[in-house]
Amino acid sequence: MTIQSVNPATGERLRSFEPLAESQVEEKIERAGETFRRYRRIAVAARASMMARAAEILEAEKEEFGRLMTTEMGKPLRAAIEEAAKCAWNCRFYAENAAEFLADETPPTGPKQAFIRYQPLGPVLAVMPWNFPFWQVIRFAAPALMAGNVCLLKHASNVPQCALAIEDIFRRAGFPEGAFQTLLIGSDQVERVLDNPRVMAVTLTGSAPAGSSVASAAGERIKKTVLELGGSDPFIVMPSADVEEAAKTAVRARVINNGQSCIAAKRFIVAEEIADEFERLFVKGMESLKVGDPMDETTDVGPLATADLLETLEEQVQETVAQGGRILTGGERLTRAGNYFAPTVLTDIPTDSPAYLEELFGPVASLFRVRDLDEAIRLANDTIFGLAASAWTNDDEERDRLIDEIESGLVFINAMVASDPRLPFGGVKTSGYGRELSREGIREFVNIKTVWIKEGPETKLAETE
Repeated sequence: MTIQSVNPATGERLRSFEPLAESQVEEKIERAGETFRRYRRIAVAARASMMARAAEILEAEKEEFGRLMTTEMGKPLRAAIEEAAKCAWNCRFYAENAAEFLADETPPTGPKQAFIRYQPLGPVLAVMPWNFPFWQVIRFAAPALMAGNVCLLKHASNVPQCALAIEDIFRRAGFPEGAFQTLLIGSDQVERVLDNPRVMAVTLTGSAPAGSSVASAAGERIKKTVLELGGSDPFIVMPSADVEEAAKTAVRARVINNGQSCIAAKRFIVAEEIADEFERLFVKGMESLKVGDPMDETTDVGPLATADLLETLEEQVQETVAQGGRILTGGERLTRAGNYFAPTVLTDIPTDSPAYLEELFGPVASLFRVRDLDEAIRLANDTIFGLAASAWTNDDEERDRLIDEIESGLVFINAMVASDPRLPFGGVKTSGYGRELSREGIREFVNIKTVWIKEGPETKLAETE
């Protein structure tokens, strides 16, 4: 199967690539293994110098990388440029902090002759999605490389040029050949890569079915996994909140990345007391969005990344309406070239409909009304997902309950959910396990080694586990 780069705004085929043959994949994995044996011995300070150079390249060429992202997957150009800049931030964060994160540690209550050392595992396979084609990769690769691992990237098949550009960034930054390699392969070849004994771990960002498949394959081979999967994130608004600010933020939270983000707000859960006002402001905000060419700096919402995604979203909306859901605005694809869907707000959503049960990956919002905080929390948790949540309240007691009782990996109070290199990122339930970013992220793919050094005849390790 040919790997194709297609402009989702026009349908134009940009470039085609033949997938690597099995022998070529094996050659790259062997190179990764050989590189790892040398690279793991490079001092953290030397790795940091190369990572800082990668940050400089990303910052200096962010406009060019932004145009590439927009051309391949359709996000608004200004957002794509911001994504490249955020990747530079992430690289600098790990260049500056990895030495501290990986330093030997003596447990505060442990014996003085014991310590913990953090050591790399080896080649790590990353199966990455198209929606943030640079950020998803860099947020994995920067900590993995700083820890002394080497990386094999199986990127989404609709962003091959982005995948190759990222490989080139690390090459130009001075990382040795084999430290970061792109594998232009289909998803059917992933298990074969995992079967190679040189590959020590895998991380995947994507759908729950994809995560289940990769985790099962890795589990059979006893290999470490980190999964960041889908989300149907709640956005809760209580009466004490600033309703105008909440509604304004809600629009941005729903249509970020053309609505194609795991941490985009998707289910808007609003207290009945303020629901009319919020609905009016929210619908007005969604209707004011400019849908169009993502290369136009005034565009708010561009196309969906593929024709398949457009068809799926349209079917989910139509089925929800057929079951009793009501459209407040939008609700249909736009009659123009490219994969465009109108910004949409649904309400009166049946509990057995796609808008209630599934993740809607596009600019479609589901609006719910609730009587009180108890019902809001119950509805927020009534999903298989548990990635992130945004909650709006100025009541301290409500805030504490929302933080404690919402089942998710992230909770943002009076703010839109966002990832940050300084903070751990990941979910619970069907949204996955493990963490990316921060100190926790760099320690996911290391051997946490306990070391005991006998200092004299009096020292004796307890003869238990």
